[in-house]
Amino acid sequence: MAEGNSRAARHKRAMQRKKEHVDKRIAAATESRGLLIVLTGNGKGKSSSAFGMLARSVGHGLRCAVVQFIKGTWDCGEQRLFADNPLVEFHVMGTGFTWETQSRETDIAAAKSAWANARALLRNASVELVILDELTYMLTYGYLDKAEVLEALRGRPPLQHVVITGRNASRELLEIADTISEVKDVRHAFNHGVQAQKGLDY
Repeated sequence: MAEGNSRAARHKRAMQRKKEHVDKRIAAATESRGLLIVLTGNGKGKSSSAFGMLARSVGHGLRCAVVQFIKGTWDCGEQRLFADNPLVEFHVMGTGFTWETQSRETDIAAAKSAWANARALLRNASVELVILDELTYMLTYGYLDKAEVLEALRGRPPLQHVVITGRNASRELLEIADTISEVKDVRHAFNHGVQAQKGLDY
């Protein structure tokens, strides 16, 4: 019994110290502005995380928009869920993966069309969250002008949040990001012969 009481007392002291530390950090965070969040890395879950933020934002009544680069040739659960929501504007590039089109010209034209929608959203102060899903590939492949994209991101409305997903985020993009998360591939079922699963992968 005495050992149990001692452990409980140590736990309480530790939690008090932790609370003091957390409270100080919360008190020090006084700035409020739009954030640029980059979700990159070779692991699964980048787009899923972005759409989780979309769901959270919609739950708070924020006006949101999504531009999906690369994806869009198959039935997409996220689009099904949000496409008819009055708080969400949805644009899909619709060409699928580059190895499916096998045409750089087609991919560039589609990317520029999707970027035109994204650029308009990045100028619209009434849109509080913009998700640019798989945008990193458009920069890596040279489908979009990197300087133009960076300028649009820097010049967006001051309270607008942007979430960018995709592998191999460029150094320049990472330099202007407020939050960066890198998703690591430890194991993926697809690499062991398991087909993509509805609800988990699309």
